[in-house]
Amino acid sequence: MSSPIDGRVRLEDLPLREDLRGLTPYGAPQAPLPVALNVNENTHPVPEEVADDILDGIALALREVNRYPDREFTALREGFADYLGHGLERDQIWAANGSNEVLQHLLQAFAGPGRCAFGFGPTYSMYPLLTRATGAEYVSGTREPDYTVSPESAASQIADADPDVVFLCAPNNPTGTPLSLEVIESVYEAARGVVIVDEAYQEFAPREERSALTLLPGRERLVVSRTMSKAFAFAGARVGYLAADPGVIDALRLVRLPYHLSALTQAAATAALRHAPTMLGMVDEIVAQRDRISATLDALGYTPFESWTNFVLFSGVDDPGATWQGLYDRGVLIRDVGIPHSLRVTAGTEEESTAFLEALAAL
Repeated sequence: MSSPIDGRVRLEDLPLREDLRGLTPYGAPQAPLPVALNVNENTHPVPEEVADDILDGIALALREVNRYPDREFTALREGFADYLGHGLERDQIWAANGSNEVLQHLLQAFAGPGRCAFGFGPTYSMYPLLTRATGAEYVSGTREPDYTVSPESAASQIADADPDVVFLCAPNNPTGTPLSLEVIESVYEAARGVVIVDEAYQEFAPREERSALTLLPGRERLVVSRTMSKAFAFAGARVGYLAADPGVIDALRLVRLPYHLSALTQAAATAALRHAPTMLGMVDEIVAQRDRISATLDALGYTPFESWTNFVLFSGVDDPGATWQGLYDRGVLIRDVGIPHSLRVTAGTEEESTAFLEALAAL
């Protein structure tokens, strides 16, 4: 049972679920480099006046931390409804510890053993991990060479797979690719199960583009998921949320852990939402750096893909491993997402973006 070297029990010797054997946990490299542009964080610090208000809210919450938090996180749900607009009400909002837990709740309620979830690959790597962890099967569909999906192809693939849950990453991670509302409508019509539109990066899309939130009325199986990690620079706080029919929210209550959002998390997120215009002011600067990175990559001879996110996927990399290591050795951390001859870089501050581009040019 134990390893003869350190006395530790090996994973394969434990009575692990058979469907989890051989899997590897999610994990991007974490290294103390001067420029970390590998996990699509908002690298801008939270503005001081916003941080002060958040601290005041947490301080108030601490006075009653001996009591359980509001199980229905009422004030936070109202804050999210106000922020999203589109006539949404509190009873159409759900939140959890990061959008990954939001997605996990949805899978626990609508997937599970004997069911399957579907996504168009390549897409967010947590979809299959979350699906399999709930005992469901994950089915991967296909995209065009430029990573787009047409309404016709999407509907056909959904009809063939007949999934219980569909993931639509809009815009897509790790490619940055936009997803039209026509595709979402086509998928919804072809699917009998729940359709999740993951809009984690929606705030970085062009302002004139409509969100999938506009499709919610009359579509009780449609869910739109968001996060505070990206545009709100709140990755460390772990707050995700969704909008859906109130019936979907009732279903999620069946699977959530009691008091799953701490009083401190609720206080911090509610305070941050009060400063939404200030927090979102960083988005324009990030978009400018994203577009600058794309233009410079093109000038350097790489092929950047269209991105409506805070990152850029680029191809034309002869040896991604060597290029990644060369940047690492120069103090810049980006991401090898496993797509052949491609790498992904987060758009950081002007200084961070410059450091990446200069290091890449030096290679």
